Amino acid sequence: MILQSKSAVVTGSTSGIGLAIARALAAEGANVLINGFGKPEDIEKERAGIETEFGVKAIYSAADMTKPAEIATMIADAEKAFGAVDVLVNNAGIQFVSPIEDFPIDKWDQIIAINLSAAFHAIRAAVPGMKARGWGRIISTASAHSLVASPFKSAYVAAKHGIAGLTKTAALELATHGVTVNCISPGYVWTPLVENQIPATMASRGLTRDQVINDVLLEAQPTKEFVTPEEVAAIAVFLCSPAAKQMTGANLSVDGGWTAE
Repeated sequence: MILQSKSAVVTGSTSGIGLAIARALAAEGANVLINGFGKPEDIEKERAGIETEFGVKAIYSAADMTKPAEIATMIADAEKAFGAVDVLVNNAGIQFVSPIEDFPIDKWDQIIAINLSAAFHAIRAAVPGMKARGWGRIISTASAHSLVASPFKSAYVAAKHGIAGLTKTAALELATHGVTVNCISPGYVWTPLVENQIPATMASRGLTRDQVINDVLLEAQPTKEFVTPEEVAAIAVFLCSPAAKQMTGANLSVDGGWTAE
């Protein structure tokens, strides 16, 4: 129970990696704010389930990650409900696949806003409280695409490279304040985000569904296996542990060997 009496905000946590991280932090004793879109009844089921299963307080924020004011309010609401935001996990993300010359401008703006700018706005809002208490853990979900590129994903790759740079900068600024800042870079994780981009990849490359899974997605990962949300969540928990006290500014690859090549 390394996070007993601590509280966490996890963006993009109504499903997939974010939900796995929120549940893993709650299992370690943290109160959690979950955030994201979905059917109200599904979100409430997950929120209530966290409280029941782990005996912590769980609240939900519908904050839109494209709106800085709503992000700031989300952090303030968590501080009011829990007394503090000790752990911030920037996980919200979307994807769009298109040749760069056809890439819709509104999709570029949306991806940069949700995948990159939202992390800045959340960090900006959470840091004063962390500095005042002399303890904090900021973790962002980056991607193997924070280190390498793939075609047809210009906005996503740009945003994830940005997350890696933001992580390093914030880590240096907060190094003497008891606050660590790190990012986790998974390869392909079997989540709705990955599953939903398969049809666009099929269309852009003229491939079947099986070809996209085996020849595009898993082709990148030497292990030929998808990463699981729970594996990413376990690393997030580790980064909150005393053992990771001196880990800051790091970009941790969890990609089945993808970026080793």
